[in-house]
Amino acid sequence: MGTPEFWVLVAFVIFLGLLVYLGVPGKILGALDNRAVKIRAELDEARALREEASRVLADYARKREQAEREAEQLIADAKAEAERVAADAKVKAEQFVARRTAQAEQKIAFAEAQAVSEVRSAAADAAVEAASRVLGAQAQGPLGDKLFDKGLSDVRAKLN
Repeated sequence: MGTPEFWVLVAFVIFLGLLVYLGVPGKILGALDNRAVKIRAELDEARALREEASRVLADYARKREQAEREAEQLIADAKAEAERVAADAKVKAEQFVARRTAQAEQKIAFAEAQAVSEVRSAAADAAVEAASRVLGAQAQGPLGDKLFDKGLSDVRAKLN
């Protein structure tokens, strides 16, 4: 009984007895239980947050897919609209060119007719001038009077 190991054992047993008497193991177990409850609650909260995050992620993925489909539809609509506008512009340009061509052809035809008329008028004036010079030189006296009277009666007949 006099060995130091024995007294260490006695002191250790007394210490353990004192701890049990003061209720330290219950307090330790209570604290551990409280900690386990807190950890379980945190795990449950983390699980709920994870599930909510999964739902939000799935919702955003669904919205992203929907936005991509809408964007593709908008692009397809824009391409169709651009093609339609280009076709309309082509038709309008062709119609404009056709109208301008027709107007140019009409102006050319009018100019040709006017030129022909002016040439005929100039030719007629030249012929009248030439005829008057020729006839003026040849037809003097009674033959000139006779031709003048005949021409005057022809003009009156054509005018009436």
